Amino acid sequence: MSENHLEEKAKPFRLIKYFTFTSLIVIFVGTLLISTFNTHLTRAVQRRESEDFALLLVENLNHQIFLQFIIPIALKYGKIQLRNIEQFERMDKIVRGTVHSFKVELVNIYDMNNTISYSFDQGLIGKKDIGGAAYQKAVSGQSTSKLVQRGNLWEILLGFSKESRIITFAPLRAEKPLSTISGPVLGVVEIVQDLSEDFRKIFRYQVLVIITCTVVMGLIFIALFFVVKRKEDIIEQRALDRLKLKEQLSRAEKLSSLGEMVAGISHEIRNPLGIIRSSAELLKKKMLGYDPSNPIPDIIVKESSRLNNIITDFLNFAKPRMPNLKSCRVDEILEKNLAFLAPQIQDQGYVIKKRYGNHLPEIMADSDMLYQAFLNIFINAMQAMPDGGEIHVEIGSSDNMIEILIKDEGEGVPDNILEKIWDPFFTTKEKGTGLGLGIVKNIIQSHEGSIRIENRPSRGAAVIIQLPVKQGA
Repeated sequence: MSENHLEEKAKPFRLIKYFTFTSLIVIFVGTLLISTFNTHLTRAVQRRESEDFALLLVENLNHQIFLQFIIPIALKYGKIQLRNIEQFERMDKIVRGTVHSFKVELVNIYDMNNTISYSFDQGLIGKKDIGGAAYQKAVSGQSTSKLVQRGNLWEILLGFSKESRIITFAPLRAEKPLSTISGPVLGVVEIVQDLSEDFRKIFRYQVLVIITCTVVMGLIFIALFFVVKRKEDIIEQRALDRLKLKEQLSRAEKLSSLGEMVAGISHEIRNPLGIIRSSAELLKKKMLGYDPSNPIPDIIVKESSRLNNIITDFLNFAKPRMPNLKSCRVDEILEKNLAFLAPQIQDQGYVIKKRYGNHLPEIMADSDMLYQAFLNIFINAMQAMPDGGEIHVEIGSSDNMIEILIKDEGEGVPDNILEKIWDPFFTTKEKGTGLGLGIVKNIIQSHEGSIRIENRPSRGAAVIIQLPVKQGA
């Protein structure tokens, strides 16, 4: 029931947690997609700008060739023959001067027969029919550009291919003086621009954006993870505290009702019990003269005393008294316990091992109540070792607290009943009320202290008691 209640409390926060982490992942993936899209868009813009630049360059080159080469050479030689070294050198000077300082890798000029008449690469001059469809479109007056990339599929898709080039084919036209209308096509110009470095810069920018997004999202994720984990722990702890408080209130109500009932019954029993005991003692005295060996009076007195002790336990548990706080020393109270138990310790072979810290402070406590609590603990330790053994008593102090450890070498407390030993009327002994540890716990808690029992790693159990040096501090 408690786990179900805790599960119900945790559900709303789990929904928030899952929504938060899902949103973070979606944002991260969206950021990567947007950065990738922006990178491809940048590459597309770069390509369009390179194409436009190539057309402008062709237009300028067309103008320079026509004015500085075609007209002068035609006037001087009557015809254009690039096989002529002087004409070729003049053309080469004009072309290289026009494209100088631009990222132009190669310039080819084709004649109307699809033969390369001029090229930066001397090996290409004179080659025929290598212009392809782009040459035919240029001859018809249409400029074209295409992107050529070299590399594997992933390199090309991700944008870091080994080589990237824009190849532009455009018509070389005759120009009419004082007119914006171009004349007939005289040839074809092919310009090759190397964009490898530009695309690599864009790819490096893309990688930098992705790395930055990953680092930022990673830091946000880590921070969010710790915030969510902390909040989850707080909610879980609060839920557990509420459950514990609810259980404590329920238990307190039951114990209160039970205490009132026990107190009423105990008072009613104690009066006639006192009469029975005193009558038995009187009967014993009278029978000494008639039948001194008769055990019946002794049995009545003994069992009356035992029953009176049980009723006293009931009353102490049902109506615990408030401690009368006075300055006292824990080590002195423990020594009184050991002095009282000395005959039993000696007869049954118990060995007391003491280790008291130096300069133990005095505490504000009710020495009689602590004496009763420690006595019950010592008796339990001795009962756990019916054949004798060592009992370790240790006292230490730190942070305004006194800590008392009482350890035995018995069989310890079974794990399945470790949490039940504080419950009233729970006992594993044939004779016992099951109120001893409950009374001890009430006494310690009335002094604003704490008590717990743990099984020792080797053998036996350890009782750990902590008491404040000054209550309310």
